[in-house]
Amino acid sequence: MKFNVKILRFDPEKDKKSHWEVYPVEAQPGDRVLDVLNDVKWYADSTLTFRRSCAHGICGSDAMLINGRNRLACKTLLQDVVKDGGSITVEPIRGLKVEKDLLVDMEPFFDAYRAVMPWFMNDDAPPATERVQSPEAAERMDHGSNCILCACCTTSCPIYWVNGSYLGPAAIVQAHRFIFDSRDHGAEVRMAVLNQNTGVWRCRTAYNCTEACPRDIPITQLIEEVKRAVMYQ
Repeated sequence: MKFNVKILRFDPEKDKKSHWEVYPVEAQPGDRVLDVLNDVKWYADSTLTFRRSCAHGICGSDAMLINGRNRLACKTLLQDVVKDGGSITVEPIRGLKVEKDLLVDMEPFFDAYRAVMPWFMNDDAPPATERVQSPEAAERMDHGSNCILCACCTTSCPIYWVNGSYLGPAAIVQAHRFIFDSRDHGAEVRMAVLNQNTGVWRCRTAYNCTEACPRDIPITQLIEEVKRAVMYQ
């Protein structure tokens, strides 16, 4: 099918503000948006800048706004977002500074990630074998461990757009993964971070984060579980 791809472009060396550029494209319905962006970069305009790595929905590098919705370009099929003769729009994710074209500064996002101390804490002497847990205990933290840190959830959050100090859904999901890990002993210090005015209480339960997640993580539910854990610790 033939269609147009409209990309919001910005080059800090020559542009004062972002502007749209349109590229005619021919592709198969089963191709991905990432394939189209690669074609534009390789054959139409080599200056187009965007992140991508594994191209299989694992690394989370190519999160962007496609037809107004946060998605991974490598998981979004053309047949789901455009018809023959139509057009699609591609923009950088919101809430983070645009460095160039579809490339944003991810440091604030990862600062929030580091703030919840996303590592295993347990000062007990290690056992002779691995630290075991029951299947039920493993299932308790299973959803949070599926996060790939693509930032789709955080940058779909209206609270994050207007308050960059908010830790955001992804950081809270990462905290949930360790707070509810039966082998970890760092829940108290993490909940102290989340109990501040930049933590879980900023969430307004808009469900944008859950709808944006490419891994189908029930993010709003996990945030509510963290809220209850903080309240009843």
